[in-house]
This record gives sequence, structure tokens and C-alpha cells, in this order.
Amino acid sequence: MSERAVLPPPGWAAPDRRLRVLVWHVHAAWMSAFVAGRHEYLIPTGPWGGGKCGREWPNAVEVSEPSEVDVVVLQRPEEIDEASKWVRGRAPMVYVEHNTPKGQPHPLAERDDMRLVHVTHFNEVMWDSGRAPTTVIEHGVPDPGERYTGELPRAAAVINEPVRRGRITGTDLLPRFGPIDVFGIHVDRLDLPGVQPIGDLWTDKLHAELARRRVYVHPLRWTSLGLSLIEAMHLGMPVVAFAATEAIEAVPPDAGVVSTQVDVLAEVARELIKGPELAAELGRQARRAALARYGLAAFLRDWDWLLVETVERGR
Repeated sequence: MSERAVLPPPGWAAPDRRLRVLVWHVHAAWMSAFVAGRHEYLIPTGPWGGGKCGREWPNAVEVSEPSEVDVVVLQRPEEIDEASKWVRGRAPMVYVEHNTPKGQPHPLAERDDMRLVHVTHFNEVMWDSGRAPTTVIEHGVPDPGERYTGELPRAAAVINEPVRRGRITGTDLLPRFGPIDVFGIHVDRLDLPGVQPIGDLWTDKLHAELARRRVYVHPLRWTSLGLSLIEAMHLGMPVVAFAATEAIEAVPPDAGVVSTQVDVLAEVARELIKGPELAAELGRQARRAALARYGLAAFLRDWDWLLVETVERGR
């Protein structure tokens, strides 16, 4: 096992200085949380960069040429070389790995000059990170508020590109939970019994529509912990989740059901659809659990400490 970083000790206080952080817009939900921090976030534009993609992020600015940068946050292997085109001089780098491993060593496995940040403890132990020093900064999301009504006796799921990703995202399992409404990128390509594709909605509208459904379904087999699951719990939705990767850590017993038995999950989903009072009670517990473990403040504090520590070591 590679070196493990110690995250901010009790009583650590952030210095007054704001850092200039170069980071690409790769995953919108994670990025929305990351750029909510106190620093200035520089996001490359152009064919390779993409900028903010219309997002309203007050602390983020789009850049189209090399800039003075304190630290670079990488999320894809090709960014390691690309970063030099956007930085005047030199800047230390950290690498965020969002994905579950596919069997091969991590691209940073032979490097010890850059910290590798995993988003779940499952990913850290499952990736072959080699010599790279690692740490875990779990997800944090802005609290959308307790918006659950459960007025529609239907299940809901959020899956981007469910047809292309197929079994990885548990798309084949969706009919077992019907009637179920599915949100996300390219859900219009779904054609499964009992499954109603809704569309790819902007965040606030998505949260409003999710909160109207009775129960949230997380059928993903092999992926990092979905931010949509955490957001659903924040909304106050009860959840049923396939017991793979980090889901077993995220969902406590009083917030829903986590199991490898799809029949069990489907039966619980049906019971919750028929029992709005039970669904609401589990949803309240889900919200408490999400706020305690995946609140935005802890996420930003961990990242603040790591960015400052990376800059200081880089000197």
C-alpha cells in the first residue's frame, strides 16, 4: 500500500491567501462542489477544455492562455502533459481519480511526485496505485434542502448514458423496479418495459423532480459512488441500492436497503411505493446520514488543506 496522507488535523485553520487553481471541467456535479471553495479556479476553454459550459460558478473563471497558477488539479491522464501549456512557469499537481479500476495499474503507479486522490475508500484499496502517495477525499455536495414530497408513487434513478454503459450502470436491472423514471444524459435511448426516460435536467429542476418520486433506486454495479445517490439522500428520499463498491458505506440501515439480491431491492421499492409514511421516515434518516458524512463543508475543508499542503511542499 502506498503512502497515505493525513487530512487536516483538529484545529487546522486555513491561511488567508487564496490560491489560483487550474482545473478542467470534467464531472459537473463534483466540479460544482469543488469550485464552491474559497480559492480562484481557472478553467481552460477551447476544443480540449470546454470552460464552465454555462455554469454559474462565482469563484471560477475561464482562461484561454497560460496563466500564473499555484497548483494544478488533474482528472485525466492526458491532462498531465496538457497542463504545461496552461501554466506559466511550474506548479505542483495533484490527481483526482473518479473511476473504479478496470484491472490495470493506475497511470500514476510509477510516479511518486504527485498525490493521487481517490473519491472513495473502496477505490483507494481496489486501484493498484503503485508508488503514488494516496489519500481519500470523500464526496461533498451542496445541500439542496429537504424537498421530498414523494407524491408520485414511482421510483426514480439518475444514470448518464445508460444504454452505452449498460451492465456497468445496472441498466438491465431497471425493469425490475418499474414503474421507474430515469433521468440523465441520453436516457431517451432507453426502451425497456416499465422504464420511463425523462431527460437530462439542470440541477435544480432535477432535484425538484426527483423529490416528487417515492423512492430512489441505485442499481449501479461497478462505478464510484454516484453523486446522484448522495443528492437524493440530501433531498430526503429513501433509497434502495445494489451493494457494490462504496454504496454499503454510504447508506445506513435506517435510510433504505442495500443488498446484492435484486429481488430484495425490488420488493422493498414496491413496499415503499405503497407505503408513503415509511418512505418518508426512511428519507428523513437518509438526509441526516448524508448531511453528516457528505456535507459540503467537510469536503471543502479537506480540499483546502490538501491544496495548501501541496503548494507548500512544492516550494
